[in-house]
Amino acid sequence: MLTLISNFFENTHKKPFIQQVDTNILKKITFLAVLPTFVSLMSGTSLASPPKTQAPDPSQIFAPLIMPDSPNVYRSGDGTPGPMAWKNQADYKIHVQIIPKTHSLSGDEEIRYQNNSPSSLPVLWVQLDQNMYKSESRAAYASQWHFPAHTPGMEIESVALVGTDGHAQPVEFLISDTRMQIVLPSALSSHSSVRFRIKWHYIIPGPWGGRTAVSNSKNGEIYEIAQFYPRMAVFDDIRGWDTLPYLGGEFYLDYGNIDYEVTVPDNFVVAGSGALLNPKNVLSPLEQQRLATARRSEKRVLIRDQSDVETASHQNSTKNKTWHFAMQNTRDIAFVTSPALMWDAAKLDLSAIPPAQGYPAESRLAMSVYPVEGAGAQAWDRSTEYVKHTIEYFSHDWYAYPWPNAVNVGGHGAAMEYPGIVFDGMKDRDAKLFWITTHELGHTWFPMIVGSNERRHGFMDEGFNTFIDSLASLHFNKGEFAPKHDGEYAPDTGKPADDIVKVLLDPIYEPIMTSSNLGGKGDRHAISYFKAAYGLELLRSQILGPERFDRAFRHYIAVWAYRHPTPSDFFRLINSDAGEDLSWFWRGWYFNTWYPDYAIADVHSARDTSGTKLQITLLNKGWLPLPVTVAVTWKDGSKTSVRVPTEVWSKRNRDVLEIPTSQDASSVTIDPDHAIPDVDRTNNSVALSAPLHP
Repeated sequence: MLTLISNFFENTHKKPFIQQVDTNILKKITFLAVLPTFVSLMSGTSLASPPKTQAPDPSQIFAPLIMPDSPNVYRSGDGTPGPMAWKNQADYKIHVQIIPKTHSLSGDEEIRYQNNSPSSLPVLWVQLDQNMYKSESRAAYASQWHFPAHTPGMEIESVALVGTDGHAQPVEFLISDTRMQIVLPSALSSHSSVRFRIKWHYIIPGPWGGRTAVSNSKNGEIYEIAQFYPRMAVFDDIRGWDTLPYLGGEFYLDYGNIDYEVTVPDNFVVAGSGALLNPKNVLSPLEQQRLATARRSEKRVLIRDQSDVETASHQNSTKNKTWHFAMQNTRDIAFVTSPALMWDAAKLDLSAIPPAQGYPAESRLAMSVYPVEGAGAQAWDRSTEYVKHTIEYFSHDWYAYPWPNAVNVGGHGAAMEYPGIVFDGMKDRDAKLFWITTHELGHTWFPMIVGSNERRHGFMDEGFNTFIDSLASLHFNKGEFAPKHDGEYAPDTGKPADDIVKVLLDPIYEPIMTSSNLGGKGDRHAISYFKAAYGLELLRSQILGPERFDRAFRHYIAVWAYRHPTPSDFFRLINSDAGEDLSWFWRGWYFNTWYPDYAIADVHSARDTSGTKLQITLLNKGWLPLPVTVAVTWKDGSKTSVRVPTEVWSKRNRDVLEIPTSQDASSVTIDPDHAIPDVDRTNNSVALSAPLHP
């Protein structure tokens, strides 16, 4: 093992890892094979649970935890950005046109890339995610997506550097799967910028496109457009260029300002990330009037109703319109366009902001666009109500929503999030529509504001978001859709402590910290969503308490807003702010697949000079000893509850709990409210029918 690791470091020192992977598949396979053990050695923990027959070892459970990433000048020991923290910026000016007849999109963009790092960059890396749909792509072989058809991918027409005089000079580029390397004539030095222009086109995939697609409705096709423009890869202080190929997972992007235009037939409507800057050019006077009314209304206002849709869908369009949008300080954009979309909106109860630089402030909007198939009293008629609640509630409790509008799209059902806009299903309704709307818009906070690396650490966006979603379900309309119990969280009964047990006991499930891009065994959905979210709930309700946890969690969001935290940053910040060394919890719940398992070994009374005591012998049989409540019911019906802290088990697996008493007990129960995921409750309760005499 040590030889393998030594050889790995020797090889990666000689040449970039991405080159090593491309040229030597055997080395990649070898590295992935040793990765879990390598991470174990580096983190001071094990990624494999001990045998279930092995007694818990307190010396392992409570050992100091070495985080995967060490503190330095860029990332501090308290989990906050360091004194020399930096981030690069990518600004875009984009124009695209959609040709419905050919299902094609053509584009022209100018990118201004600002290098704020201390490094000089001889090359730039750009993401071409549409190449996933090529027949020879890595995704065609390795991803969860199974395409019934393929496209030629993103066809790059030209790449040119733009000088200060506006003159464009062609530049060398190399495409590797879903990445493009741009070779600069001279390295981009620290604290300098470069402008370059890219022209491209591609065929938009049909409904099989997954997160971006063309789908049918009875009044026309719906184009949900995402990953549609060449986007800068992230250069950070952890890996330099992070160039993982796109296999159908999610994303890692830098922040910047995006100005974009979408040209479509004049009977189409466009809803997109950010703010519409030219409503007078693309909306009718009546639509403009309705939009103005919506900015003053707590209830939804129909801007485009069913009759408008049916008129537009039968219109023989021969002209185009160009819709102009802008979004500031965002990592991405997406849009939807179709003649078939109804459109309603209501004001967000947030402070007014300018839609773009140089524009006056205006009230912000919660909006929904959907075909007539989605309309209905318990369907998309309520979507904007759900959008308002999500944005306003999370803004109040965690961090203020930063952008002009929030749009929910009823389309083919991608269930996918982008800054300011989300793609959901036209057939969603009832609790499902509430939960999916809340979840996808909840991604505004993770990872759209807190820009974690989704492609490597999926739990930092899916799990964190699912956690705040579960609280939103309790808050909305006096718990109308509470508790949350869908495919993301507590799917069986809505009781997470009970529903998670089958996940904890199934050996197929890997630790949360397993890299998301490695695929892994079992259903990663249950790990990155449910287990990761429930871990935060355990911290909040059982370990730290809401006051300490909420304050620390808000601090985490605030200091890492528009930056790129790692898991180590999160763990350190919670430790520091909450005033606890939670190594035992991070090790058990995140780095391993450990779980709590308590038992009652004996109950009897004892008398000494201080009086009579009920003595309860407790056993810790699990490797994750969470704080737990032991409840005693006395013969007169009264109850006594004692909280047993985790530290009890730091030196032993057996403990005697003594409770002063003047009467006999009728029962003793560990965790009577099912507050923790004890995996075996058959030994958690003892009924006492006879008096217990000392």
